[in-house]
Amino acid sequence: MGLGYVGLPLVLRFAESGLSVLGFEADWEKVSQLEEGKSYLAHLPCERVQAARKKHRLAFTIDPAKLAQARAVLICVPTPLKEHREPDLSHVTSAGQLLGPHVRKGMLVCLESSTYPGTTEGELREILEKLSGLIAGKDFSLAFAPEREDPGNPRSDLKHVPRVVGGLTNECRDRAADLYGKIIDEIVMVRDCRTAEAVKLSENIFRFVNIALANELKRIYGKMGIDIWEVVNAAKTKPFGYMPFYPSPGVGGHCIPIDPFYLTWKAREHGMDTRFIELAAEINAAMPAYVIQQLADALNREGKALKGLRVLVVGLGYKPDIDDDRESPSYEIMNLLADHGVLVSFYDPWIQTIPNHPKTKRWAGTQSIGWQESNLTGHDVAVIATGHRAIDYDLLRKSVPMVVDPCGVIQPRNQRGLVEA
Repeated sequence: MGLGYVGLPLVLRFAESGLSVLGFEADWEKVSQLEEGKSYLAHLPCERVQAARKKHRLAFTIDPAKLAQARAVLICVPTPLKEHREPDLSHVTSAGQLLGPHVRKGMLVCLESSTYPGTTEGELREILEKLSGLIAGKDFSLAFAPEREDPGNPRSDLKHVPRVVGGLTNECRDRAADLYGKIIDEIVMVRDCRTAEAVKLSENIFRFVNIALANELKRIYGKMGIDIWEVVNAAKTKPFGYMPFYPSPGVGGHCIPIDPFYLTWKAREHGMDTRFIELAAEINAAMPAYVIQQLADALNREGKALKGLRVLVVGLGYKPDIDDDRESPSYEIMNLLADHGVLVSFYDPWIQTIPNHPKTKRWAGTQSIGWQESNLTGHDVAVIATGHRAIDYDLLRKSVPMVVDPCGVIQPRNQRGLVEA
């Protein structure tokens, strides 16, 4: 259930392993594209969808009644935040309401969506039991196995990334482990659903706070004239006790900037605060403004102002080499530039038109410029917001007099016209 960045690779992997698979998606347009053998995810080639459709027992549907045919149902839906950083479980509960009437005895239901501990055995279980009239752990199996997708990373092949599995009961866990074991090399079984949910949050909070540390060190070392990129690259040669994390113009994506707040919200229920996580959030959220301030300072040294300049923002994806712009700090950078009276345009090889979602309303429908020297030379400044590997940065440096590089893609770092941010 849910054929996005998590669900679609899972569907294809099960189908390629010889299992009969049904992909359920509420968006008819997505289902239509898949039935035609088209992929709407840039990192998943159409040929893979076409081959799976041709060679294997793979079907797609928007009809929830067909879920009753399945022996196992895996829920892979978004878990975003509400306006005030509260968990939004509406997609999980909607999936439960669609599935509930069709749960039957012997079925396995497994949630993959990142969430706070207690969701699977709490909210989801309650909906499924109410609508099915069956009892989880007795009549049907209930489990949690958090996704570990990393779009754009060729080393994150689903088969080779260990999968954590927890169940409402040991039998539930074992059934889920047996299913995932058909497509994944290593299964890591934990005590229960709550533990598995905590594992997923811990993984992403670990990244969140360490990125914040790298961002803070970047700002400190910058004042000292020390290159953070050189520091990290040298430090990571130590074979123990250190793991490299790199600074960035902000944190984006569907997991890292969101999942920590599922724990902060749940912790308050238990009378606990989460000062460390909240401090990390404060540091990461301030990075777009830091980038703009570094640019403004560089312009001031040349007797120039931001207002009226033409600035090119390079990259909208939340990470390199993908077309996913959810929670991308690029939009906050664009907003801040526009607020300063800057004329903003963008380029992204993966995103030609800015989609319409809550974070992009100001820019929805804006088209990417073409990557030709004639299009680049009209800009006074370029800000590299996402370090896509397919971009010709030599052409950028040649065509635009000032380049702000908070992603560390341009080396060496002491070139004329290059602004550290």
